[in-house]
Amino acid sequence: MKAVVISEFGKPEVLKIEQRDIPKLKVGYVLIEVYAAGINRPDIFQRKGNYPAPAGAAQDIPGLEVAGKIVAVGKGVDGSRIGDAVMALLSGGGYAEYTAVHIGSCILIPKNLSFVEAASLPETVFTVWHNVFQRGKLKYGDRLLIHGGSGGIGTTAIQLACLFGAKVYTTVGSEEKGAFTKELGAFDFVNYHNNDYEKVWYNEKINIILDSIGGDYFAKNFDLLESDGTLVYINAMKGAKVEMNLLKLMQKRICLTGSTLRARDENFKAELAREIEKNVIPLLEEGKFKTNVYAVFPLEEVVKAHQLMEDGDFMGKIVLNFKAK
Repeated sequence: MKAVVISEFGKPEVLKIEQRDIPKLKVGYVLIEVYAAGINRPDIFQRKGNYPAPAGAAQDIPGLEVAGKIVAVGKGVDGSRIGDAVMALLSGGGYAEYTAVHIGSCILIPKNLSFVEAASLPETVFTVWHNVFQRGKLKYGDRLLIHGGSGGIGTTAIQLACLFGAKVYTTVGSEEKGAFTKELGAFDFVNYHNNDYEKVWYNEKINIILDSIGGDYFAKNFDLLESDGTLVYINAMKGAKVEMNLLKLMQKRICLTGSTLRARDENFKAELAREIEKNVIPLLEEGKFKTNVYAVFPLEEVVKAHQLMEDGDFMGKIVLNFKAK
């Protein structure tokens, strides 16, 4: 099979297309013929050597989400699943013509979605459902601040939070991106190049914050949150080491949490997938929750796709298309 390989750590140009063996199947696993694969920021970190794949996952083939058809099953999986069109969350290995994944991480693709659209969903939907709804315990009427609202995680979180009755605020890097987030349902946005979100929204009673930035945002988030608020971390692009005022944590009774999904076990991911099937897939089928694919690249242009991701000049998701149609 063809696969995109990290030949060495570095810039996008280190990505090379090579021939690799088709993965062998373990008990409970299925083989997916990949039609499309989503590109995510963790892929960039892995390419640079800052985010190694967990044990057992492809170490030099990035890719955390795919859409395609099941073409073979391992022991313990019903053979009737062969031929199913699925999208799946992976621990790695998605930038390849075939990938192996536990059946529990697979979700049937709604009939109204293309493979390209479906490939843009797993990593963001799994992340948002777990961190905003399970860890953040978002409920109707909450005020949620999402940092980086125009990217894959942000566009997913804005839509789902609004659909479940939250009032959403978001930070973005341009007025155009801000307008885009309001089209998705955000109540208000701050262009962080022009204004300090903490000062703009000081009286807005924010009670949940989803942050992927870290660094100096940490103290601002603490100051902005209402008492009994929740601060959820899913990344730390501006720095993971921060200072925390424990007295403020106690006085405001803030719940500080966060997670990464990549290394979580198969049972956890399977349970999360079943919740998504119950709560999110119907919204996709009804057209209430929409995919936001900004750009599609053929496999041979994976370097350009990574360059676009790093430039940040996009809104929504970037996808690799393996089966041009």
